Amino acid sequence: MRNRTLTAAARSRLQATCGRCRTVKMLREAEKAVYKLMPGIKADPERFWKLPDRVFFGNGACHILAGVFLTRPPLPGYYAEWIVPGDGFSGNHIYVTNGRIAFDYHGYSLRANLLRHHTSGWSNRYSGGWSCAVKRVSFDLLDTHALNSRNMRGPDRYKYDPVQRAQKFLERFCHGEAAAKVISLSQRAYI
Repeated sequence: MRNRTLTAAARSRLQATCGRCRTVKMLREAEKAVYKLMPGIKADPERFWKLPDRVFFGNGACHILAGVFLTRPPLPGYYAEWIVPGDGFSGNHIYVTNGRIAFDYHGYSLRANLLRHHTSGWSNRYSGGWSCAVKRVSFDLLDTHALNSRNMRGPDRYKYDPVQRAQKFLERFCHGEAAAKVISLSQRAYI
């Protein structure tokens, strides 16, 4: 079995530009950071809005990104899943997947890697462990009432338009190529 750590050359190829858009494509979820915001940022609409896109969509706006993705899906067969933390835990996350490949603020990855990354990141924050359930989303991810009833911010509860921000974020990706590379790299990693 090959070493699963990316070399500098492989990392550079994955971060290559694709046509009109620059796409960061990382296979190793373990190399991606789980961001922890300073206290008070999410409560301050101006400071929260000024966060870089990946931090913004990774800390309270992931459902908006997933909802916009599904409004005009760049790839067929995707649906949203929701990581629901156990009672007393933080760590909600919503992403889109086709069952094998997932997309969230990191870009494309194998679904199993996204889940491993997310659960290990949150488990490290709780000394007694962390638990969650993964559920298929059955509500409109851009409907304020549906989101507010689940303790998530609807699109009208942000300083500016998060839907437009998510659309611009999604435009950076060459979706077909990025998803194909995740599959290709995952097959090579196990040969």
